[in-house]
Amino acid sequence: MSDLLWQKPGVEVDPRIQAFLAGDDVVLDREFIQDDVTASAAHARGLAKIGILSADECEALCRELGILSDDLKSGAFVLDERFEDCHSAIESRLIERLGDAGRKIHTGRSRNDQVLVATRLWLKRKLGEVQSLCREVAEVCLQRAEAEANPMPGYTHLQRAVVSSTAMWWAGFAEAFIDNAVRATQAHDWIDANPLGTAAGYGVNLPLDREGSTKELGFARMQVSPIYAQLSRGKFEIAAVDAVGAACLDLRRLAWDLSLFTTAEFGFVTLPPQYTTGSSIMPNKRNPDLVELMRATYASIAAARTELENLLSLPSGYHRDLQFTKGALYHAFGRGLGALSLLPDLLRGLRWNPDRLAKAFDDGMYATDKAVELAVAGLPFREAYKQAAAEPLPSHGADPQASLDARVSPGGAGAPGLAVLRQRLAALAPAR
Repeated sequence: MSDLLWQKPGVEVDPRIQAFLAGDDVVLDREFIQDDVTASAAHARGLAKIGILSADECEALCRELGILSDDLKSGAFVLDERFEDCHSAIESRLIERLGDAGRKIHTGRSRNDQVLVATRLWLKRKLGEVQSLCREVAEVCLQRAEAEANPMPGYTHLQRAVVSSTAMWWAGFAEAFIDNAVRATQAHDWIDANPLGTAAGYGVNLPLDREGSTKELGFARMQVSPIYAQLSRGKFEIAAVDAVGAACLDLRRLAWDLSLFTTAEFGFVTLPPQYTTGSSIMPNKRNPDLVELMRATYASIAAARTELENLLSLPSGYHRDLQFTKGALYHAFGRGLGALSLLPDLLRGLRWNPDRLAKAFDDGMYATDKAVELAVAGLPFREAYKQAAAEPLPSHGADPQASLDARVSPGGAGAPGLAVLRQRLAALAPAR
């Protein structure tokens, strides 16, 4: 490992202790280093504005930061065990290339606001991906709801309950993922605050151009209080994890449906072959492994959220405990986005089996229709309920399509409100 930024003369660093202190930071920081490079360039330009850096020094620093960014993309520079973290790697590179100009880059900032700003930039991008994927899923679901309306059983308690349709199933998940896109947008907008310039949580004795760096980095506003910048660490991450978690909660329920519907006992759905796998021993098997792992994804996100929440049992100010927020955040978004990215094509490719859907109806599923018809005719509903239990068939008989057509309450099959959902989806602007 290179010389540590904080190492004091005459104090020998125990490598075992340093390995524990560094933890997984070098590996995790590979995810965040590009954002730290971007923020470092903005900081350099801010220092030039207040005379800490000359124009030539600023130009040289920004040029080298651009080269470093390219080297990171190409693999010419790899963040590895030579460095404590991405912050020390960037500074070491600048000192190696530029000498004293590189030694000036850390003026007026701390690793605290470095990690804060890099994390915020990363989170904004990841939440934008969540929002985009949720919008895509909602669009697929809406298209299929508009194009197909096979009658299918509706279930409560995993028991056949009433007549439903594939269009209603699609519409339910369309609205869910519209809401998930809204949730991701709200989380994005909430964390869209620039902490650069808050240093270690108490500001610095320099007239930093924090408004300028806010604009340059594309933040919507400046995070004013340096103390709150530290207090918000972990809190903002939880909000972001909650957003991807909300989408994966709906993904879990959708995956559960598909897990059931693809069984031989149901047989309602056929998955695209590439979304299934074979057994290592049973030649006859095609297993819905992808759907099952989608169903399991939320467990990783819930674990990450629990870790973040428990890390925040702290007083104000910075504490090294917060280093562990990176891993939780990385794993939550890695698993969540990985699963969500596969969902749109899975939904485009699944096929309903109308014959199996049609065979799943029984007379009892029309009892609610019969009870409502009797109530409309004037019978008190509790009396209608008892009569329908004994004689479940309504005036249209055991006709699933007639049952659906009669369901004219807003959102029901006879008045599905798909145009309203499409308007809501169209109103969602991509996250900045």
